[in-house]
Amino acid sequence: MEILKTWAQSAPRLVAVAAGRAPADTVIRGGIWVNVQTRETLENQDIAIADGRFAYCGPDASHCIGPDTQVIEAQGRYMIPGLCDAHMHVESGMLTPAEFARAVIPHGTTSMFTDPHEIANVLGLRGVRLMHDEALLQPVNMWTQMPSCAPSAPGLETTGHEITPDDVAEAMDWPGIIGLGEMMNFPGVVNGDAKMLAEIAATQAAGKTVGGHYASPDLGPAFHAYAAGGPADDHEGTQEADAIARVRQGMRAMLRLGSAWYDVESQITAITEKGLDPRNFILCTDDCHSGTLIHDGHMNRVVRHAIDCGCDPLIALQMATINTATHFGLEREIGSIAPGRRADVILTSDLRALPIEMVIARGVVVAEGGEIQVDCPHLDWPDDARATVHLGRDLTAQDFEIAAPDGAESARVKVIGVVENQAPTRALSADLPVREGLIEGAGDTCQIALVERHRGTGGVTNAFVSGFGYTGRMALASTVAHDSHHMIVVGTDRAMMAAAANRLGEVGGGVTLWAEGEERALVELPIAGLMSDSPAAEVAARAQALGQAMAASGCTLNNAYMQHSLLALVVIPELRISDLGLVDVTRFELTDLIETNS
Repeated sequence: MEILKTWAQSAPRLVAVAAGRAPADTVIRGGIWVNVQTRETLENQDIAIADGRFAYCGPDASHCIGPDTQVIEAQGRYMIPGLCDAHMHVESGMLTPAEFARAVIPHGTTSMFTDPHEIANVLGLRGVRLMHDEALLQPVNMWTQMPSCAPSAPGLETTGHEITPDDVAEAMDWPGIIGLGEMMNFPGVVNGDAKMLAEIAATQAAGKTVGGHYASPDLGPAFHAYAAGGPADDHEGTQEADAIARVRQGMRAMLRLGSAWYDVESQITAITEKGLDPRNFILCTDDCHSGTLIHDGHMNRVVRHAIDCGCDPLIALQMATINTATHFGLEREIGSIAPGRRADVILTSDLRALPIEMVIARGVVVAEGGEIQVDCPHLDWPDDARATVHLGRDLTAQDFEIAAPDGAESARVKVIGVVENQAPTRALSADLPVREGLIEGAGDTCQIALVERHRGTGGVTNAFVSGFGYTGRMALASTVAHDSHHMIVVGTDRAMMAAAANRLGEVGGGVTLWAEGEERALVELPIAGLMSDSPAAEVAARAQALGQAMAASGCTLNNAYMQHSLLALVVIPELRISDLGLVDVTRFELTDLIETNS
């Protein structure tokens, strides 16, 4: 892959091309220029490209055309900037950076700001470096945010590796690091934790952007303390008041539409109804699995959704291009069609439906008609990144038993309540039956377990969850378990739970569903137990089969697997599970499973 020259390196040629003294590499002719700088559309415009950057944008680029210039006829189509995803986790797609790029390029995404904190929890700084290095190989822009919180909540979970302020300071010198990943330990920031503030300080000293994550409905002094701590954005808002509070405090409100997070519609009214200045609002995905990427799209899906929610198409495009670029200090590099910027441009015939008909990145046609046209290079992932599931022993049904208080015929227990299409859970209670001294699930309440998989301790934490609707004898196990990425097992049958867990130990990670004594679906994720380097379409097909197996076991939730994978996310309220026990995230403390005897 040819290395993109800097603007300074290309300036003499860009000037010569714009002036007509030298020919352009490519000219796009006769399109409608969507100018996100001015929020207007300009008809019958041409764009000239040289050295992978825009040289001339205006009414007539005929003076830029030489005998070897490639001429692309826009034929009256809109020319829009390549789309930017402001906050995302590559690992959520179950794909490596290369395969993720291959999946999203045909959808018009040309810039991504990735936070690899999933692999950081498994492999530490080494894992972040591997993700960073593969990202830099891609034909589109993939910047890396250095993960800030591994563990995400110290004292409430144990990770495979920890991230330190020294790690953050070291990473700030890497060529592809754009800032600090989401600061999930918001209680730490609010309480002045020295480690968290040191990470923020190291990032600010490097002149880079601090990502935020304030997953609390409390907009009082705690929120103001968090804003004072330095995070520059936040994507955890779920209602209009959240978005307004963030932008009033000088933060960017990132509105997300992922595979399971539908937080745009409830917040975009701050623009569409309240009339707030949209420049500090940004669109992102956060988490998209491979099925969404293959079948529904990526940032083009988010922009279409924002428009469907009443947003002006030009404002929606600004929120996925120039606003993002400005936030990360890259408005002179990406985010608009203007001289000197990287030549990332999409041709589309409709600004509302947004069909992605041609994608150009750094001046090269990278996708056309939904088909990728370039290679996305892979790293040679080392063996130690492919051997990360350490159970220590074979698990049995007895490992998933939950003992009742002596002599009890039933027990009142805390239950994690899944909320469809949202990251937060509910802290519920249920009276469950006791059989032969063991508490059993009943109705929609089944068992959940967190199996330690980093150090081979053999540890298993057991609790209860509701909302999936599972029936029959079944279990679903996954080594994708945000953010500590141990192993989450949810099931109605303890023997099936043991079988599912052992299967993932055997294959080195992934997701498996067992029902009625046999495996019904398997998605192998051999890299860190999080990702596959197989093509996205293959991974999506396996994930689709998993979804079908979940539905056959009674689950009807939208993107239920995403909900499953977040049940150990101990920084989002209200109730979660970790290797240390059940976590009350409203108080950030461990809590007892059994409430009272009944």
